[in-house]
Parts: sequence; structure tokens; C-alpha cells
Amino acid sequence: MSTFSNTDTGNKPADPYKAANKENDISLSEKIEALDKFVTSCKFGMMTTRDASSGRLISRCMAVAAKENGGVDQLFFTNTESKKTDELESDPHVNISFLDSSGQWASVSGTTSIETDRSIIKKYYQPSLKAWIGDLGDGTHDGSENDPRIGVIRVKMTTATYSISDKTFIGFAAEVAKGTVTGQPASVNKLREISESEIQTWRAAH
Repeated sequence: MSTFSNTDTGNKPADPYKAANKENDISLSEKIEALDKFVTSCKFGMMTTRDASSGRLISRCMAVAAKENGGVDQLFFTNTESKKTDELESDPHVNISFLDSSGQWASVSGTTSIETDRSIIKKYYQPSLKAWIGDLGDGTHDGSENDPRIGVIRVKMTTATYSISDKTFIGFAAEVAKGTVTGQPASVNKLREISESEIQTWRAAH
């Protein structure tokens, strides 16, 4: 498998920021619970799908409606007649990214299914959905929990990478300033990766 490289750093890390900030000695429960907490605090994420006709990637802002299996599966309401459901039917692979105002972020990769079972819809339905779905005035497509246009996109997480920090603004600035002067990478974040096998283990236990 070919890889891209533009130089040779010998025995020195080519990506010193990642080397300085990546956390390896941390339990699976702590990794997933911290990710779950961060996603909850963000509420909104950008879901990226692929358009079948052009191959282009398209991102949309989506609100997390609920989470299942200890936080590794995420649910989003959708209008089943929208273009994104066509895209997901063609290619169920998605990425969902989360970002807050301090620069903390998360990237979640997963596969989707489109759920139309009314018991699932009713379990998570919120009246505010009517503002987005609308009432067509025909007694069926009224934006209620029984509106057949309302579905759920279930995202089963495959892998995740995220970066959070417990540094204060002053502490963060000091680390960056030190790195600027010394050339040493700033140790400011907790960069964590959750593998596919780890997620499978977590899901089986929840």
C-alpha cells in the first residue's frame, strides 16, 4: 500500500504534535465516556455523506436525538424524503464531526441504517420536529410522531478520534508560547483514538 511522504525525518517523529498529545495508557471506558460527554455537550454535529451521482462529499448539520449501546450508536431524526436518505441508501458510510468554541473536536466514522419503525420514532419524538418537517394539511403529513416522513438515521460507530483538553486558556496559551520559543510541540490536548475492535467490545457489553 502506497503512502504519501514529502521528506525523511530519520528516527525523529515526523508528527511531534501527535506524539506529544496522544494518550495510549487509558481505559476503554474512560475513552468512550469522555467522547460521549463531549458529543452531548456539542449536541450538533456535521454528518458527511457521499452523493452517488457525482461522488462528491456533502456535510449537513444534524442534532443528536439519542444515543444507544453506551454511547457508541447515535440517532438522528431525518425527513425520509430528503436527498440524504438517497445518499445513505447508496452508501451507508458516514463521518460525523463535532467541534466546540474552544477547539475541542471529535470525528466519528460509522455505518447507517434508516429506521421507519413507528415505535422507535415515538420513543424519541420531539414536538419541535414539526417546525422542520412542516404540516402539509392533509391529515397524514402533519409533522406528528405518526408522520411517515419522519425517520431515524441510526449511526453505528466504527471508529472514533477526538481531542479534548483540561487546560485553562492561560495554560493553553503558555504551552503554545513555550513551543513557539523552544520548538518543542505544545502538549495541550488529550488526543485519543478508539479502534473498531474496542467499539465492538464496548457494544457487546452494553
